[in-house]
Amino acid sequence: TPFPARIDRKAVATFDRVELQRILDLYGRMVAAGHWRDYAMQFAPDLASFAAFRRAAERPEILIEKRPSLRQKQGAWALVGEHGAVLKRGQELQGVLAPLERRLIKLVGD
Repeated sequence: TPFPARIDRKAVATFDRVELQRILDLYGRMVAAGHWRDYAMQFAPDLASFAAFRRAAERPEILIEKRPSLRQKQGAWALVGEHGAVLKRGQELQGVLAPLERRLIKLVGD
């Protein structure tokens, strides 16, 4: 007997393997630097998001959003700050994560 398929199933926005690896790599480096301690992911039909927290009880410090419907307009990727302001928007994940990666660069003195 064939497995019954759900006809009403909607497509859900997700991160692909390379995107998720890049986000989790940044998360691991931010945890090692002491900036973040927890994360959460949310997947909906029109949005995939990754939230990073300083502490689990607070609102997220940053939110990395992927909205495939905006791919042709403003860019599918957005970096949203703690208070809901869009800090960076773009077509590629690498450019959107650049402001966060700058935090990890430290000047080494002589």
